Amino acid sequence: MGDTKRADFYDGPAHDYLRYWDGRDYENAAERIALDRLLRGQHFAHAVDVGGGYGRLSTQLYRYADRVTLAEPSTRQLDIAARVNPALETVQAQAADLPFTDGSVDLVTMIRVMHHLPDPRPELAEIARVLDPIGLAILEVANLGHFRNRLRHPRTPAGPVDIRSPENRHDDEIPFVNHNVRTVRAQLAEVGLSVERTLSVSNFRSATLKKLVPQRMLLRLERAAQPTLAPILFGPSIFLLLRKH
Repeated sequence: MGDTKRADFYDGPAHDYLRYWDGRDYENAAERIALDRLLRGQHFAHAVDVGGGYGRLSTQLYRYADRVTLAEPSTRQLDIAARVNPALETVQAQAADLPFTDGSVDLVTMIRVMHHLPDPRPELAEIARVLDPIGLAILEVANLGHFRNRLRHPRTPAGPVDIRSPENRHDDEIPFVNHNVRTVRAQLAEVGLSVERTLSVSNFRSATLKKLVPQRMLLRLERAAQPTLAPILFGPSIFLLLRKH
């Protein structure tokens, strides 16, 4: 999350990000499946989870890294992290201004942050700056061109689209945008990051499906769908595995 206004959004008691995940077990599990798929067989010295809230996914990175740091701008989220993940290393930082030296981090993840960034280029450049020349990054993109959107709008705009209702679009509120993944790929190339692998994630994110289909079956389908549906950018969430050029 790239500025103070965005950080402050998650500091208020009305925005309990810990409770936000109540009833979202499928989405949480789908993202963990994607991380494991992209990182399987890898090991890193230092992983940084950028904008990771209270560290929901940070602790999973311990499977793959000797050291894990949660870099999060929100004081409230860091306080929750200290309570629920007391062993997790944390630092208060904006995604566009990370307190790490050039090339010093060999794994960077940024999950569920892009949908708050209408112009993510400063944050993407910062990931490229801190990433080790032989390191990896994982970027999650809120996908404007997902299947249900394409049914409603066959032509996907190149730029980000604010998905808030008109009555909720206030300058003092945090943005909520979906991105054209092809545009994001071009932005990544501009800062020296190339896409090595793509996954389509949370493909069955539907309140109706979650009521009708047992979660075990949904997750079995999700595992099969993530690589299979990636070429058509099917799902609402796209995971990109990145490496420096």
